[in-house]
Amino acid sequence: MSIIETITDVDNTFLSRREITCNFAGLGGKLKKLEAADMITKEFKLDGKIVIPMRLKSHVGKPMVTGTFYVYEDERLAKKHVNPTIFSRLEKSKTKLAEDDAAAKEAEETPPEVKAEDKPAEEAKEEKSE
Repeated sequence: MSIIETITDVDNTFLSRREITCNFAGLGGKLKKLEAADMITKEFKLDGKIVIPMRLKSHVGKPMVTGTFYVYEDERLAKKHVNPTIFSRLEKSKTKLAEDDAAAKEAEETPPEVKAEDKPAEEAKEEKSE
């Protein structure tokens, strides 16, 4: 499991947000923004708040990623302050992740009888051709 080391944790009262910068040790090149946001939410107990991953920076020669996150209490305020492109990219990755999960569940739920039925049909074709 990786270790999250907090570099800065600042309450920006002017913009009504909390700005967190952390190092993720051992996750260089493997960490995705949504996964990082989930890890920060669990680490700092931010359930019910809007956690926006602003930047993930990998370090050359080190298996470490530095991430900057903005934590908002109100979603309207977050959408007002943060570039809408960031929200659209996050939504796109969330929908893709949900589709991948649905496809994986569908593959698991496919009954083995369907595969078994295909096999005798192939054997029957081989018998007819002989």
